[in-house]
Amino acid sequence: MSRVHMRDLFDADPGRFERFSLECGPLFLDYSKNRIDGTTLRLLTELAESVNLADWMTRMRSGDKINLSENRAVLHTALRNRSDEPVYVDGEDVMPGVREVLQRMRRFTDRVRGGEWLGYTGKRITTVVNIGIGGSDLGPMLVARALKPFGAAGIDTHFVSNVDGGHLSDVVAGLDAETTLFVVTSKSFTTPETLLNAESARDWLVAKLGHADAVARHFVAVSTNTPAVKAFGIDPDHMFGFWDWVGGRYSLWSAVGLTVAIQIGMDHFEALLDGAYEMDCHFFSQPFERNIPVILALLGIWYNTCFGAHTHAVIPYNQSLSRLPAHLQQLDMESNGKRVTRDGFTLDFDTGPVIWGEVGVNCQHAFFQLLHQGTRLVPADFVLAVKSNYPLGNHQDILVANCLAQTQALMRGKSEAEARAELEAQGLTGEALEQLLPHKVFPGNQPSNTILLDRLTPRSVGGLIAMYEHKVFVQGVIWGLNSFDQWGVEYGKQLAKRITPQLTDYSSLDTHDASTRGLIERYRRHRGG
Repeated sequence: MSRVHMRDLFDADPGRFERFSLECGPLFLDYSKNRIDGTTLRLLTELAESVNLADWMTRMRSGDKINLSENRAVLHTALRNRSDEPVYVDGEDVMPGVREVLQRMRRFTDRVRGGEWLGYTGKRITTVVNIGIGGSDLGPMLVARALKPFGAAGIDTHFVSNVDGGHLSDVVAGLDAETTLFVVTSKSFTTPETLLNAESARDWLVAKLGHADAVARHFVAVSTNTPAVKAFGIDPDHMFGFWDWVGGRYSLWSAVGLTVAIQIGMDHFEALLDGAYEMDCHFFSQPFERNIPVILALLGIWYNTCFGAHTHAVIPYNQSLSRLPAHLQQLDMESNGKRVTRDGFTLDFDTGPVIWGEVGVNCQHAFFQLLHQGTRLVPADFVLAVKSNYPLGNHQDILVANCLAQTQALMRGKSEAEARAELEAQGLTGEALEQLLPHKVFPGNQPSNTILLDRLTPRSVGGLIAMYEHKVFVQGVIWGLNSFDQWGVEYGKQLAKRITPQLTDYSSLDTHDASTRGLIERYRRHRGG
């Protein structure tokens, strides 16, 4: 297929769009603009069968400890299980505990949204600040922005993750401490970045309200470490737990989504779970050749491992989905950015791609030049909601036209003959035409998927995120990876713990390499008083 052009595939098959498109609830996938034919799809599905993908899917859903390096089950699907079916871990049905946390979230969010939960000075909460990092920040922030029109009037949400003091300072600068609630999310309540931001937020609050007792009315925790939460000043009754079978980047569906639930209400939060459950049912029941996450996963492997395309663009054509590329960067690259198999063998082929992207149409005036006329093969996902939550004149029609035009241009390209005819029609001839001609040719044949949502709703956003979660899982199975650990994240943290005290105590730096030693010494000289 490397020498086949997609425009020829479309010319030869008038039914290509119908044959290579799928639907699940409010989500529609057109994957016809890919370098595939029926044989390609058959071979890719045979690849999935050859690694016993169906068995791995069953093992995940049934609570087997498929996270081998940490000996944990992987059950984020249980968090959005909307059926009466039990889900077992070590012989215990986890669903009663999941439902109990959802009920506690409902009671709490109703109190905050209804004005029953009051701050230290008796004023109702109008601002919620989520303090977390990684999966405790990216997923909730994505959904909060995507579903802002479903939020309660009078409640704003903010997210703080960076230990750069500018992040927290910028957020609290315009806030009223009397009406602000902080949600601190850390399973162990020892995450250094989160705790540092939480402690500084606590200092800010106490300085504004004048008493440490205010902390109990303005801070809640999503954690499992009761002693640490209590020592911080948070009432353990205002602590929401989750489980070790929930990975951070898959935790949105748990109490980690508390800030989102406060913003949009529990009815809408549970509709988010409904949408994810709908995609779960599709994923676990449909044959591979009709299975949206499986198809997306196989296409990703086709380009990354077979074609050597080591990058994948995610381009949402909705401003409300601006954080989708960032969330998928963590979901995909933290899961499948691995060089050894789940059994510990070093791989000799390429695995997880670099995930990146930006909101359309702005990015058309930025990196699309490389997509259209660069030298790299860059598969892309275009994500678009058909109906806008912000109807304004003909903005939506222009937005949709741009999205569809870009996928068409990437697929078709513009041949030399077409470019020549276009320039001649403009009156250009001779040497001037010949000089300009090479710059007007577009090779095309750049693959893309178009993912349409009816509208950005809790249900459609839930299905979209769950779709990508399952895609990443399938790719990990086929590549032979454990997609649910992240040991690569830990090493830098270990070194940071060593370096932090050395920045101020002027101890010996002999254990460091020359570069690190030189940078620490320079920082010491210039850090100031």
